[in-house]
Amino acid sequence: MLLPNETCRFDAALVREPCGRAAEGLRAVDRGAPDLAALRREHDAYVAALEVAGVTVERLPPLEAFPDSMFVEDPALVFEQGAILLRPGAPSRFGEAVELVPALRARFATVVELPPSGHVDGGDVLTTPDGVLIGLSARTDRAGAEALVVALARLGRRGTVVATPPGVLHFKSDCSLLDDETVLATGRLAASGVFKGRRVLTVPAGEESAANALRVNDVVLAGSRYPRTIGLLEREGYRVVKLAITEVSKLDAGLSCMSLRWRRG
Repeated sequence: MLLPNETCRFDAALVREPCGRAAEGLRAVDRGAPDLAALRREHDAYVAALEVAGVTVERLPPLEAFPDSMFVEDPALVFEQGAILLRPGAPSRFGEAVELVPALRARFATVVELPPSGHVDGGDVLTTPDGVLIGLSARTDRAGAEALVVALARLGRRGTVVATPPGVLHFKSDCSLLDDETVLATGRLAASGVFKGRRVLTVPAGEESAANALRVNDVVLAGSRYPRTIGLLEREGYRVVKLAITEVSKLDAGLSCMSLRWRRG
């Protein structure tokens, strides 16, 4: 029997269409430039999967000035109570949060802005039933993380600053929430003790990138290139939707970063 899953229930999402310069996006590890047409097909399939899962998805137009702008989760966080504009850690992404302001103000009565110091990427932020974990990384520094704790408190949420394993781009590169009690994580992050008291499923060695899955309502979206992780999830009773993310992965990205998801009050 599956465990409770209120934290991963969503009925609304924002995505941004990939721009014509998306292949120029940031790459901490060079896996080759993505094919733009294939990248757009992957993005379309992702949006379709969200819709089938019961989410109303609104598509924002592409931003040609920002190659990474399809990854809308890094410059903002959204909750039922409101939205928070973040300060991405890569200089080329500084303007993305500003571009999201009209869309967020049109949908949320409260939009909180971080002070002009420190940096936070949404890829370092994991929402759990009992609080929001903020992982320090190359893209999220201590000043930004502590400012986010204050911003979260304004929305009635508790933030906790934790460590991201060395060499990992984002905290959520190595984990995802599967339900209110269970996290999918890499062995290195599971061993850190950050998920103490929570049930942890560890992805098989060699499939570390599969840890960035995405639970949406009654399904788990997972990369189709990770058969052993998919098998693990299915044996645990999760209904898995397999998605191609070959081109997305070339941009150091995964399933969680391509949408902002919330449940309307």
